[in-house]
Amino acid sequence: MPDPDPFGVLIVDDEPNIRSGLARGLADDADVIETAADADEALTKIDGGNYPLVIVDVRLNCEMSGIELLERIVAQRPQTAVIVITAHGTVETAVDAMRAGAFDFILKPLDLNLVRQQVRKAREHYQLRVENQQLKSRLADSGQISNIVAGGAAMQDVFRQIRQVAATDATVMIQGESGTGKELIARALHDLSERNTGPFVAVNLGALPETLLESELFGHEKGAFSGASRRKPGCFEQASHGTLFLDEVTEMSAKSQVDLLRVLESRQFTRVGGEQVLTSDARVVSATNRSVQQMVNEGTFREDLFYRLNVIPIELPPLRGRRDDIPLLAEHFLEQFCTRHARPQKTFTADAMKTLMSAPWPGNVRQLRNVIERMVLTSAGDVIEQNELPAELSKPTGGGSAVVGTLADAVESCEKQTIEAALRACGMHREKTANLLGVSVRTLHYKMGRYGLR
Repeated sequence: MPDPDPFGVLIVDDEPNIRSGLARGLADDADVIETAADADEALTKIDGGNYPLVIVDVRLNCEMSGIELLERIVAQRPQTAVIVITAHGTVETAVDAMRAGAFDFILKPLDLNLVRQQVRKAREHYQLRVENQQLKSRLADSGQISNIVAGGAAMQDVFRQIRQVAATDATVMIQGESGTGKELIARALHDLSERNTGPFVAVNLGALPETLLESELFGHEKGAFSGASRRKPGCFEQASHGTLFLDEVTEMSAKSQVDLLRVLESRQFTRVGGEQVLTSDARVVSATNRSVQQMVNEGTFREDLFYRLNVIPIELPPLRGRRDDIPLLAEHFLEQFCTRHARPQKTFTADAMKTLMSAPWPGNVRQLRNVIERMVLTSAGDVIEQNELPAELSKPTGGGSAVVGTLADAVESCEKQTIEAALRACGMHREKTANLLGVSVRTLHYKMGRYGLR
């Protein structure tokens, strides 16, 4: 498949003979070859051109080293491959280069055959990304949303919303119960946008303590705190030219909410322990399984931050609200797990499928997925019978048919039973239980304490 754009290579070295020699030697392996004598010239050319590959010397006759240039390129153009070359190779330098995201590390004097081999490999990676992008474009043109299994009217409405807003840079907030597939929707928004050649960076804010959250989002400089042995770019930096997915955004502390609001308003931030002001154009997509409006009313979530994040709201229906998708999902997961675990292809009896269709599914699609995997591993035959399904699928979520107590009492009773069932299913493993329920471990601990489940 031909490249839609020329395969450009930028050679960055302060030695003119190296620049000209490499340019001549790689003439048959690239469509466009440019050179730069220092980091500033390289960054100017990268900003104004298309270079899927950059070859950079470690020692440049300027303030910025080749490793620092590599870090800038990886942060700003993460799809760009960088080959590092040096005449002063050490194990430490090679490790630093590869940790910073180098495609390869080559010692001088250069073996031109080895350089050409790595350039061809980088070109193959580039062509694979191009083909993947074209495949995603064809799926979008045909009206499909990749990686999401659905056929019912409820999800088709969601698909229409995705196609309408994917091409924009507006912030999107996805709301829905735990396990409904909010990250899949965020990835679909990214895949169908013009940013799909850039990175998709996902961070679960509920899984991070406040002391680490600032560093995770904005990065840190070497020596900024104990254990900061090297500079680390944060999620906003990594997601430049791409999409940043903030999951469980309502789990942030009041201080973290202020920090996030400031970046959303200015698009500028500094790394922890740093002074340089950085800019990120990352598109922000957030998600939560809680009622943000209720949290705003209670004063636990900033109203101005809510408005910044909720420019485009997308509401995901629970699995019980899209029961016509359950057979599609069940068959999809069945085929997936039979293949993964090298088991003969299985099927459900009609009665078993009826039970799946009528089950309450408090854990939504994630719970269905886990049940199907369990059936693939534990069912002896090729046909899964109704009596082999977990007993909790046939149990009502309430305590009986009579209406007793307030609505809040009923909700709490249902929540407690759901947590108890999830704990049993996960062997009381709290991290697995939190993942199944789609909440943070911190939230699970709080709920367990509230309901006396410790």
